[in-house]
Amino acid sequence: MATLAQIIRQIPVPDARAAARAAMRIDGLVKPIGSLGRLEQLAIQLAAIVGERPLAFPSKEVMVMAADHGVWQEGVTPSPQIITAIQAVNIIQGKSGVSVLARSAGAQVTLIDCGVMGGEIPGAISHKMGQGSGNIATGPAMSRQQAESLMIWCAERVIAKAESGLSLLAVGELGMANTTPAAAMIAVLAGSSPEQIVGLGANLPVERLAHKVAVVTRAIAVNQPDANDALDVMTKVGGFELVAMAGAMIGAAAAGIPVVLDGFLSYASALAACQLAPEIKPYLIPSHLSAEQGAQIALRALGLVPYFDLNLRLGEGSGAALALPLIDAACAIHNQMATLAECQIEL
Repeated sequence: MATLAQIIRQIPVPDARAAARAAMRIDGLVKPIGSLGRLEQLAIQLAAIVGERPLAFPSKEVMVMAADHGVWQEGVTPSPQIITAIQAVNIIQGKSGVSVLARSAGAQVTLIDCGVMGGEIPGAISHKMGQGSGNIATGPAMSRQQAESLMIWCAERVIAKAESGLSLLAVGELGMANTTPAAAMIAVLAGSSPEQIVGLGANLPVERLAHKVAVVTRAIAVNQPDANDALDVMTKVGGFELVAMAGAMIGAAAAGIPVVLDGFLSYASALAACQLAPEIKPYLIPSHLSAEQGAQIALRALGLVPYFDLNLRLGEGSGAALALPLIDAACAIHNQMATLAECQIEL
């Protein structure tokens, strides 16, 4: 098994010459320069990632990381904890939101069980780190060794998938109460107060928001995570699926393939991953603006602007799946539109 540092060193620098060629071609297409807006910039970003390879992503996968959380015991969500396992089965059986949206975009969905409470989930890839993470309101979510080994395992899995043909990764998550550790991570890594970050998650009653803020505040005070050590932050106030997403992001970049972010939970993982490996930033594609309160702060800290805002807050990778046709569209304009010269238009 490689070390995390060795995996990070594998991340290739995006191809600036490929980006320049794509920009030149797009400017020469039969349209006013810049008239397709951010779709043009997306095509250029993707061209830099693929380099000399064709600008196309025939094999797409949404990787959903699932785990339970000890902090559920603090009453930070109205959802029963068993819903994590039930919804994991729904995802595997193709019944969930992400399953339907990914299928419509021609993408495969894989569920990785990092720590769902109970036994093995048929159809899931099992890499259980425990029966849920620790209760961050009273102690750390996991050990540092657990966090690092989980990141490496996920990174190496994505690298192996890319070697077998995977051309684009989208990330998602599942876990009752997981907006609580995500908010704690973002508060620490973005240097913000819990009051600015904590939101209602999955339909928490508004009158319970102050309690959730207090739980996040207590988690940070009890664990004292080091804001300059993202692995320490994930160890102390994160969760297994949040660590797994961060590892998958680093693995995708190391494999030279784009990684599409989902919403609030993925922002937390991306903040950690970018601190550990700033080289991954050009590989990140932010799909949508999460409806969670701290979403804007997290995105500003990442320096990313999402492509759409549909007031989504489902998670699972549903927003990332919705972005896949947009990526196909960016490739299509680059590959298929005629040029001004081909149309005998002179400007």
